[in-house]
Amino acid sequence: MQGFISILLVILVIAVIAIIAIFLHFLGVWIRALMSGAKVALWSLVGMKLRRIPPALIVDARIRMIKAGLQLTTDELEAHFLAGGNVIRVVDALIAADKANIDLSFQRAAAIDLAGRDVFDAVKTSVIPKVIDCPDPAKSTGVPMLDAVAKDGIRLLVKARVTVRTNIERLVGGAGEETIIARVGQGIVSAIGSSLSYKDVLENPDHISRKVLDSGLDAQTGYEIVSIDIADISVAGISDAANVGALLETERAEADKKMRQAEAEGRRAMAVALEQEMLARVQEMQAKVIEAKAEVPKAMAQALREGKLGVMDYYRLQNIEADTTMRKSIAGSDANEHAEDRH
Repeated sequence: MQGFISILLVILVIAVIAIIAIFLHFLGVWIRALMSGAKVALWSLVGMKLRRIPPALIVDARIRMIKAGLQLTTDELEAHFLAGGNVIRVVDALIAADKANIDLSFQRAAAIDLAGRDVFDAVKTSVIPKVIDCPDPAKSTGVPMLDAVAKDGIRLLVKARVTVRTNIERLVGGAGEETIIARVGQGIVSAIGSSLSYKDVLENPDHISRKVLDSGLDAQTGYEIVSIDIADISVAGISDAANVGALLETERAEADKKMRQAEAEGRRAMAVALEQEMLARVQEMQAKVIEAKAEVPKAMAQALREGKLGVMDYYRLQNIEADTTMRKSIAGSDANEHAEDRH
């Protein structure tokens, strides 16, 4: 019996020592929570330790919430930590949103954080909009400029700055900065492409930015576009020219001249081809005439054999042909003499 009592005393002493050790281990965290008005039960701290949750992290997050006038249970903080979230970042975002009168619940903040986005940075961007360069200098090779062409064929280099504010409600599932940059770039290129002349774009660049801004480019994105400003615009390839207009007119005139020369050369080639075709047709007709003349002796011989043409008739035809040839020769010599007399 005495041995049994001794065993009980040993167990009791061990239990007391364990309780004291646990109390001493969590004493600092527990006192800090108690003195801050964010009381946490000692056994809750023990449970956090058993669940491999840093008690100090949860207590510090709860203290921040209480001091900011917000209420949040340790169970919600523990659940977010176990889900892989950043507890301190979410708490900071909730406090910042409350001070800025932004409606942000813990569930939404936790969802944004678990989606891989910086929820505190999102709240900060909602208060202070940030500026995005379009195109992104970090992803551009060479000069970070948009290349667009107006209807008159003149290439323009454009750089824009987009001011955006975070849209908390669409941040989960909404597109990010890359989509905003791509849409704004596409809108600027399209707006310049619809301009009749590059001079209109250079004269009123704000017209381009207003047209792009009115296109609703922030739809289905996590941001709201505040403004689009044309930071730089220039004519491609002639940024060092003293008189851009004169140089462009000169280049255009030279291009028009070459085009007209090409058209004239094409027409000349067609005329030469038509001339050669006509010569070929003349030769073809002459060949047909010669071929027809060659049939005459055959027809006469056939007529002689059939008795349709007499010998005397044949001689009379020969005499007529000889007289015709003589008259032609005489007429030709007279024409030459008259021409010499005129000279």
